[in-house]
Amino acid sequence: MLVLTIDQQGSRRLGDRVQELLASFDTTPSLAADAPGVVRPFERTVGDEVQCVLDDAALGVDVVLAVLRRGGWSVGVGAGPVDEPLPASTRAGSGPAFVLAREAVEHAKSRGRAVPVAVGGVRPDRAAEAAAVLTLVGALAERRTSAGWQVIDALQDAGVGARQEDVAERLGITQQAVSQRLRTALWAEELAARPLIARLLDEAAGRDTDEERERPE
Repeated sequence: MLVLTIDQQGSRRLGDRVQELLASFDTTPSLAADAPGVVRPFERTVGDEVQCVLDDAALGVDVVLAVLRRGGWSVGVGAGPVDEPLPASTRAGSGPAFVLAREAVEHAKSRGRAVPVAVGGVRPDRAAEAAAVLTLVGALAERRTSAGWQVIDALQDAGVGARQEDVAERLGITQQAVSQRLRTALWAEELAARPLIARLLDEAAGRDTDEERERPE
């Protein structure tokens, strides 16, 4: 299981933004309460913090990177078992993954971190590796231009199988401009890294992936 604990930065100065974040999750079909991979949906736990429970590492990667893009949040990921049966409310949950998520979000809030994200797992080595790649991708995304994000968002909105020609027409730019923006944004590189992060999170949670089972002793 993955427990995501997300804590607002600077709430005393900026005001409470939790409802704004929860509203964005409510309009995301993949994060609906009955969506595949969602064990318990996001809810406010205490103060300016929200939490959810997932059993889909790829979905967890998507959520973490989306939250980091919004800015103003520290993200802790706990990878491991939870005490079952899980209560209906996320804030009443317990078990190693919840403890690891709490420790991780505190690490994520540490000053001097390039990207406010941390991962804790029952396999600390895999958790550290997942955090390292997440930090790298998060730092990459943080440096993207608005022009790069415009093309990426248009490509994602167009759905699976969308062509660069379609995005170019929609944005009123050339296909060459679309291609150049995607290259500059290192979008293909991010997409290639996401499955690696998901696999490392699964391993951090104690799951044996195919690649892990095939590794020699």
